[in-house]
Amino acid sequence: MIGITKLLCGTTHTGDTLRYGRESDSPSEFSSQRKPVVVWNFLRRCNLHCVHCYSASQDKDYPGELTTNEGLAFIASLAQYGVPVLLFSGGEPFLRPDLFSLAQYAVAKGIRTVISTNGTLITPAMAQKVKESGISYVGVSLDGLEEINDRFRGKKGAFQEALRGIRNCRDAGVRMGLRFTITKRNFNQINNILDLVEEEDIPRLCFYHLVYSGRGSQLMAEDLTSQETRQVMDLIIAKALDFHSRGLDKEILTVDNYADAVYLYHYVKREYPSRAPEVLQLLRRNGGNSSGVGIGDVDNLGNVHADQFWQHHSFGNIRERPFAEIWEDTSDPTMSGLKNKRGLIKGRCAHCQYFDLCAGNLRVRAEARYGDIWAEDPACYLSDEEIGIA
Repeated sequence: MIGITKLLCGTTHTGDTLRYGRESDSPSEFSSQRKPVVVWNFLRRCNLHCVHCYSASQDKDYPGELTTNEGLAFIASLAQYGVPVLLFSGGEPFLRPDLFSLAQYAVAKGIRTVISTNGTLITPAMAQKVKESGISYVGVSLDGLEEINDRFRGKKGAFQEALRGIRNCRDAGVRMGLRFTITKRNFNQINNILDLVEEEDIPRLCFYHLVYSGRGSQLMAEDLTSQETRQVMDLIIAKALDFHSRGLDKEILTVDNYADAVYLYHYVKREYPSRAPEVLQLLRRNGGNSSGVGIGDVDNLGNVHADQFWQHHSFGNIRERPFAEIWEDTSDPTMSGLKNKRGLIKGRCAHCQYFDLCAGNLRVRAEARYGDIWAEDPACYLSDEEIGIA
């Protein structure tokens, strides 16, 4: 994640230490001490049918999912390993009856616990349960207003249901935010979503670049061009600055394209040169894409993946070995490579002078486009001049 607001304006937000470490940490110290944030797709069933779903979920039962007792044992092992954050995802998390017992257990074990949801099932009573369970954040996915969002989600009325869920969270005192995945179908909705954040008093907004995984792989041709991506970034930057100048406490982030780090750094150097050294230091601590290092995923069957977009490649199963043992095992060449990518990355990424800010971006996107996980990321929108290889 790239904290646009923090880097531009010097603001402080929950999660900063996860992304940048402590002020005294060097980039290498932060990287060596880092334990992964874990995404747990603890069920695959979903009440919607989103066109870009990385798990290709449907509204049906999936046999063999981890039981409640297996889930509790898994959470205990994560706590012992020192995992800082557990993100409950799916499918749709609110469809699983034991969500709150598992979440409460994670909180009791000292793990910060968050949820990624489509928001349509969050009634006032459900929002109150979220508050009482100690879940610290709910991220609700919206991909536009009304008709646009409903087409993305495969259900008429999904936008209004999600908006009610957002309001129910806000009324219950639950910290929440929006997640927006950018494609050609909806990038003209970004201004509308930014307006919604202000109108509905939503404190956080994450813009996700498209990842070609699951059903999202069918949208590869609908990813933005380099010029369109730059226009989107300029809009996001301008709006983050506007919110801050008006005293509105809004945290704006971008996710899944670390070319944003370099683009933002160049912007700061040009417009706010006095902030540039601090921004560069923070981005170096962040270290770019951390699949297989700073973020991991466990699916509904217990398989361990480099992140939630790597559902097609498993490093082992927590029913057979503890997560920590699987995570630390570099006998798998992919896991070994993800933990030390510099000598393996090819193309423009191999020669980019900002590799330490980006770390080669998303390997799963390179694999989807070129059939090679070490190829350059096709979604890098920076010029050769901007990355120092002209």
